[in-house]
Amino acid sequence: MYKVILNKQILKSFDKIPVIYLSGIKKSINDLAKNPRPFGCTKLSGSENHYRIRIGIYRVIYSIKDDILTVEVIKIDHRKNVYR
Repeated sequence: MYKVILNKQILKSFDKIPVIYLSGIKKSINDLAKNPRPFGCTKLSGSENHYRIRIGIYRVIYSIKDDILTVEVIKIDHRKNVYR
């Protein structure tokens, strides 16, 4: 089982997300502890261990460290802003 790491910036970004998407995003992040590479995740090009999952119009960018069994959430944002 992996440990999911959320920093203060990620916790603050929860305040900006509409309530209808927030529960799905939190559930998806919690599910990363069981399966860090769920169906539909995409490995980001130009990076060694960064992945993306889609939750509606939002994207969660995260990094997997298999050697220490951690998943670090890097960014959560709307699909038009997440890659900037």
